[in-house]
Amino acid sequence: MHGLLLSTLFLTASQRASVDAVFKQYNATTVPGCALGVFRNGSVAYARGYGMADLEHDVRITPASLFDVGSISKQFAAAAIVLLAEQGKVSFTDDVRKYIPELPNYGAPLTLNELMWHTSGLRDYTDLLDLAGYGLEDATTDDEALSYIVRQRSLDFPSGTQYEYSNTNYFLLSVIVKRVTGQTLAQFVRQHIFLPLGMTHTVYRDDYAMLIPNRAMGYAPAGNGHFKNSMSNWQQTGDGAVQLSIQDALKWDENFYDPRVGGAELVRQMQTPGHLSDGKQLRYGRGLFIGTYRGLKEISHGGAWIGYRGEFDRYPSVHTSVVVLCNSDAAIPDGLAQKVADIVLAPHLAPLQAHSRAAKSALPPSAFTGRYFNSLGADVLHVAAHGDRIALDLGGTLLPLEPAGGTTFTIGTTVLKFIVPKGAASASALSIDSGDGSSDFARKFIPSVPTRAELQGTAGTYHSSELGVTWQLRVDGNTVALVPSRNLPEDAAGKLQPQMADTFSSAHGFLIRFTRDAAHRITGFTLSAGRGLRSLTFTRVLSS
Repeated sequence: MHGLLLSTLFLTASQRASVDAVFKQYNATTVPGCALGVFRNGSVAYARGYGMADLEHDVRITPASLFDVGSISKQFAAAAIVLLAEQGKVSFTDDVRKYIPELPNYGAPLTLNELMWHTSGLRDYTDLLDLAGYGLEDATTDDEALSYIVRQRSLDFPSGTQYEYSNTNYFLLSVIVKRVTGQTLAQFVRQHIFLPLGMTHTVYRDDYAMLIPNRAMGYAPAGNGHFKNSMSNWQQTGDGAVQLSIQDALKWDENFYDPRVGGAELVRQMQTPGHLSDGKQLRYGRGLFIGTYRGLKEISHGGAWIGYRGEFDRYPSVHTSVVVLCNSDAAIPDGLAQKVADIVLAPHLAPLQAHSRAAKSALPPSAFTGRYFNSLGADVLHVAAHGDRIALDLGGTLLPLEPAGGTTFTIGTTVLKFIVPKGAASASALSIDSGDGSSDFARKFIPSVPTRAELQGTAGTYHSSELGVTWQLRVDGNTVALVPSRNLPEDAAGKLQPQMADTFSSAHGFLIRFTRDAAHRITGFTLSAGRGLRSLTFTRVLSS
């Protein structure tokens, strides 16, 4: 009986070899890498480090190494709010302005539930700080982040009507915890979650200068097989900032089976999907995604911040979890975690769909390449040829798309379906299912080349009261360019890429669309940075 129990807990030699092969590219002393944890029935079935935690000091990654887990942190902020609700100190249906009265009134209540479910419509504060000229090396504070949030005069959409992932939601939860308890989120979670569960090494990095023993440093590729430091001095919590190890992750994971903190109610509330005001169910609960993987229910969350990437996937019906924490922004931990799950959960998984060469579209890559405008997210997707395949072109970085049959392709958990009209030789539109409950529709367009007449009047000075910044534009050949300034992201300056009429994109990742009056004179522009920030207004203040 004892041997049978062990066989259900630990991996076989063959499984371990297969798992190690997944991380082969990281298993070297010259590269950053990943820590892996496979948990089964409350124990560690397999845990190992691959690669280096600190390249400068020759420190290897181990299961005890601490990583900044980015948005995986959101579940701890959500758990704090659930605990406060259990204590009767907050209610999920409370208006956020009860605790943050300086937040503008957008015409309807905005509840704690809408923060936790990402249905608030609030713009992402990380985008706001970035566009206001704050670099990752700047030591930004909670007060600075909050000041930009409360300056916003409009929402991306009426609260409760759409799902849109925004870090602002969970940062505001940290503000609420502090105002209700008098403790910072870091202090409250350490007292009420980390220490009771024995997570003695887990901390929030809420002070950029704090020392964190056994921390893995963050890195980014620097070309030719070299790496550079990729760290941040931002100090906000709630949306991120938890420093977690594989060893401590097991203790938090087991609380979802034997809930010593918060009881069964905490587990139920966190794992219950949210919904929109029209009743549509979401794939997001309170700090956790609720979905399925190959027939198994999956409770998960990923994280990405500066030089760190992470994935935490739980399969409750088989009491198994896979956690992958990496210290390079080139790592793709969700794909790594899925490959590990395929190995360790093989007897429980539905067959993989065939995504072989036979599933390739009968149409050539040229049928799909081009530019697609997503009016909801207010951004442009560039699909480019990549050998005999296609890829998303992100400012020169190509992310290959995997064929999934017909005109459907995947990248990670995102599914892209190209729409080819009957009898047509190429796609006219693209539907996108991001895998997190949100979906987009983008129409194909042919980029325009502005004439001198169309560029007339674009040069000048533009001000955003919501960002508190002033930018300058000048005409540069057949396009416009942003003039370098102190309150502009450094790599955003320079020539913009013409897209549609009066529409230009920046390699920094935002889109500018000029606005005109009845006399066709330019009055300003709106700026969007994907789904986290739409239609921020800049007004023309001076011609040049």
